[in-house]
Formats: sequence, structure tokens, C-alpha cells
Amino acid sequence: MTKCDLLIKHAELITCTDNGQVCGLISNGAVAVSDNKIIWTGSSASCKNFDALSTVDAQGQVVTPALIDCHTHLIFGGNRANEFAMRLAGANYEDIARAGGGILSTVKATREASIETLVEAALPRAEHLMSQGVRTVEIKSGYGLDLDNELKMLKAAKLLAEHTGLKVSTTLLAAHALPPEYKDNRAGYIDLICKEIIPQAAKLKLADAVDAFCEGIGFTVDETRQVFEAAARWGLPVKLHADQLSNLSGAGLVAEFGGLSADHIEYTDEASIKKMAQADTVATLLPYAFYALQETQKPPIDLFRKHGIDMAIATDCNPGTAPTTNLLQCLHMACTQFGLTVEEAILGVTKHAAKALNLDEARGQIAKGFDAQLLLWPIKDVADMVYWQGNKLPQVITD
Repeated sequence: MTKCDLLIKHAELITCTDNGQVCGLISNGAVAVSDNKIIWTGSSASCKNFDALSTVDAQGQVVTPALIDCHTHLIFGGNRANEFAMRLAGANYEDIARAGGGILSTVKATREASIETLVEAALPRAEHLMSQGVRTVEIKSGYGLDLDNELKMLKAAKLLAEHTGLKVSTTLLAAHALPPEYKDNRAGYIDLICKEIIPQAAKLKLADAVDAFCEGIGFTVDETRQVFEAAARWGLPVKLHADQLSNLSGAGLVAEFGGLSADHIEYTDEASIKKMAQADTVATLLPYAFYALQETQKPPIDLFRKHGIDMAIATDCNPGTAPTTNLLQCLHMACTQFGLTVEEAILGVTKHAAKALNLDEARGQIAKGFDAQLLLWPIKDVADMVYWQGNKLPQVITD
């Protein structure tokens, strides 16, 4: 007999592995866990040799890996509900930004907030994600826009992880917007990012990756390239807010640097997608921001499929353009708005989301050697995870 801490059996086991079945399904499947690691998966008929300290009978219900939200701005100060009203009155994203609102209004509130205030404000957002089965979340900086406040945000993200038990992947997004004190000195701010902020974040081990907003109202391709070159010097992987409002070939640029992901990507063209395929860069879809901004240009899903690009789905939780912590709704919207299949959606918040965070050897799949973070859903058809909205939330079996 093989001893294990936990045995789950009689499950519709959604392993999210490449076993030839949809979403890696093992019908009437079983999984064994020891020391918080998965040690075996297979059919329930084959699990008789395990001597388990604890056993869970799933009774034919769905078991999945814990979910991953791979693009959020969960840490921020203040509130931007007024911008929602402005958009209803006809203002667009660029109008609000150029009027001094948008990101810079959150920068002011975030700079004024203490680290404790930032953590306290983020806790309910994190807890709502956790109620939906999220156990890994990426959190970006980007509302500090100076050395001390960018580091403060990253430290707050680390503290949030301690308070909640979430696995938090931190991303330095100092190149999010031009701070007011540098409005006439773009080159000076890029120097600050490259020569001070990135080095300090790397030395203090506060950042797992570096991001930028490459857009007409953000940073140019040349400026983004400088940021990426600095990240490379400090051994930090990169990702990018790319081609959201226009096609600046940002997705191709991040792929040139072997980037983890290109995010938003509504305007990405086939030339950039080919580069993503060569670099194995994930396409992260953010359907709630698309919805909130009432955009009409959809991501080129068919081209992603054609070139074998893995697609992740995330909330983009932020106070301006994606005020949500509802990952399951984003799963639904990715299907209804962008045309993803159920399988693509499930993989988008598990296996492919893990890949977008460079965690694909530990999380996002039910496979031997992976972290044992498992969810039991009160459903018997995996499509219910995407289809039904509101009350079919999972039970965390292992955390």
C-alpha cells in the first residue's frame, strides 16, 4: 500500500493536462496528495492501493486546479467611480486621461496612502477572488510612479499575500504613465525607471517581472524597449500592455524579449502574432476592460489559434477600466464576447494563466509534482463553470 495524506475519488477530474481529452478530463478520476503535492492521478478503479489519512468522495462532481488571475492591479488607493459617470456622458479613455484623470488620479491617492491602508483596501478584493477559487494572483505596481511609491506598492502586494495565503506574483509597472513631475521630461523618467526603480526592485527581490503600457497615451516602442533592456540586465522577465487601443506592434516587441505575455492585444496583427509563436508568449485576454470601455475591436482569436498561441484570461482588476474581481464572469465574457470555447476558457484561468506568470511547472494543472491546490465544484459538467453565473462556487479541498 502507498500512503498519502489525501485521496479524492469519483471525480470528473479536469487535469488541464495534454492527455488527449478535453481539458485533460479523467472521468471517474482520482488524485492522491502528500505533503501538499500531487503524487498520482488516474481512474478511481485504480486507486485501491492507496492508504489515505483522509478521503473525499466527489460523487461525480467536477474537480479542477485552483484558479489563477494572471493580470490585476489589485493594490491602489482611492476610487474612480466619477470616471464611470464621465464615460456614460460620452468621454472616452483618452479624453479622461488627457483631462488629468485616469491613471494619474489613482497615482495621487496611492502616493498619499500608507502601506497599511493599501493592504486593508485590497483585502476585500482579494477575498472575493478567493471565494471564486483563485489561489494565485498577479499584482502590478504602476500607481506610484516614483521609486519609493512603486516599491511601497510591491511591498503591499507581498503583505497581502501574507494576510490571505494567496500566491502573489508581483510585477513592476513603473512605465504605466508619465508622472506629473516628469510631464516635460519623458527621457528623465525612463532613466529613473531603468537606472533606479528596476535595479532597486530587483535587489530587494520585490518584483517577479517587469511590465509597461506601450500605447499612444502611454509609452513609445523605443521607450518600452529601454525598459525591457533594463529588465533583462537585472534578470527579470517581461510582459506588456500591448496593442490595446492601437497597433504599435507591442506584442511583437515583448516577444522579441522572450516575454511571458502580451496583454489586451485587441489590435495585434499577424506579424506580431508570428513573433509571439516563436517566443512562446502567452496572449492574455481582458474581456472586462473591453466591455467597460465599450470597445469594438476584438482580439484576433482566430489568428491566435492558427499560430498555436496559448490564451490566458484575467480580470485586469483596476479602479478605472476594469472595476471587477469577478474572474468567473470574465471566463463567461471571454466566450460570449471573444468566441472562446469552454476548453479554451478553462485553460485560460489554469494552465495558460500559470504560464503567463512563469509558474507552469508548479500550478495550473492536476499532475504529479504540481502543487495540490484543488477545487470541488457543485457541478457535473465543466461547461457549468463558464455558463452559469452567480451561485455555483467551488469548495477548496486543498489549499
